[in-house]
Amino acid sequence: MDRTSRRRPRRYAAIAAATAAAALLAAGCSSSSGGKQAEEDSGTTSAGKASTPRMTVALVTHQAPGDTFWDIVRKGAQAAAAKDNIKLVYSSDPNAGNQANLVQNAIDQKVDGIAVTLAKPDAMKDVVAKAEKAGIPVVGLNSGLSDWKKLGMLEFFGQDETVAGEAFGKKLNEVGAKKAVCVIQEQGNVGLTQRCAGVKKTFDGTTETLYVNGTDMPSVKSTITAKLKQDSSIDYVVALGAPYALTAVQSVSDAGSKAKIATFDLNKDLTSAIKKGDIQFAVDQQPYLQGYLAVDSLWLYKNNGNYSGGGEQPVLTGPAFVDSSNVDTIAKFAAKGTR
Repeated sequence: MDRTSRRRPRRYAAIAAATAAAALLAAGCSSSSGGKQAEEDSGTTSAGKASTPRMTVALVTHQAPGDTFWDIVRKGAQAAAAKDNIKLVYSSDPNAGNQANLVQNAIDQKVDGIAVTLAKPDAMKDVVAKAEKAGIPVVGLNSGLSDWKKLGMLEFFGQDETVAGEAFGKKLNEVGAKKAVCVIQEQGNVGLTQRCAGVKKTFDGTTETLYVNGTDMPSVKSTITAKLKQDSSIDYVVALGAPYALTAVQSVSDAGSKAKIATFDLNKDLTSAIKKGDIQFAVDQQPYLQGYLAVDSLWLYKNNGNYSGGGEQPVLTGPAFVDSSNVDTIAKFAAKGTR
């Protein structure tokens, strides 16, 4: 895919997002059906299919088993597929080599477009290049904001994790935190590393990093509990995902700790925890929007030649803070699975 032929002057991400939103309104309606892993079903009805030919789009993520964050991403992707007369093929693997193989499978199937996360971009570089050589447009979402242009991708939809982390650190200052432990559930994931680094950069207190096995929740719980028992001076646990924040609530109780909990990412259970005061605040990157925009962007590119950000700027979907002041408004959308 020749990126040089698509270059435009650099634009602010907000303008790119507004352009994408306007394009979405003009895109038309459709519906989709299919099986469990191969073809996704949105579970909703719509006014009718787009009049464009049927497309096949592969969505390949680094989802780990049990991570409900990706249910929201998929729901957004399914909604776009239903609207655009797209057969959506979803696959995932937290192992970077296996994820790369899934992208290769999509290339072999001659899909019309690929949306992929770049939690470990070095492992994805070669296979993304193969897709582009095969004439398959590739967009990035969620992870990889620092690398999507290097890999020659068409567009990127997600959150600047460094900016989000820095905002989180400032929020910790505002609430008077003194010592925080940042819990990373997947070693080597660049986005998670950037979050903790951003927190450490702006937080005036002390920050420690704690690695846990995110695929084993009992282990996550016991590891956080042990850390809190070992260091009673920790007054904030920084989780990097809603399921881990909710598990940390149990750890705080088991450890007899006075630490408070804040997190990145959101789901309906997390909003309930904010209402109850178990979680102080969360940073929302709008995963539904990431999935929706990534799939819809491939329809727009194939049928209209449209792409957001001029090939230079990402479309940012976050960060936004959710706390007791606005959780009631957000909770109704989280209950629907769209926040």
